Amino acid sequence: QVQLVESGGGLVQAGGSLRLSCAGSGRTFSSYAMGWFRQAPGKEREFVAATTLSGYITYYADSVKGRFTISRDNAKNTVYLQMNSLQPEDTAVYYCATKIGGSSWSSISNYNYWGQGTQVTVSS
Repeated sequence: QVQLVESGGGLVQAGGSLRLSCAGSGRTFSSYAMGWFRQAPGKEREFVAATTLSGYITYYADSVKGRFTISRDNAKNTVYLQMNSLQPEDTAVYYCATKIGGSSWSSISNYNYWGQGTQVTVSS
């Protein structure tokens, strides 16, 4: 069992930045690859970014590539999402999740434990 708690969301103007954190507890955090997803009102949950166990390899959705950076600190059981140049279309609830397997990094079905989410709102 893994518990995940996201934090760092809030209201920011377009062009601004936020840093999300996802703190894990329970079973060994460093045993899991991790991902960030988001869900906007009326839309399906979508992949944002993911990282391997070590954090050395990262994956991004095309919509955030070059603006968002995922990283992790296994000593602190925490994964981060640095979000720069935020746009109104980035407004969503952001979730972190543990990856349990599968070849696809963007498929929701390959993730099992999820946090409760943190709201990010970008005003124009």
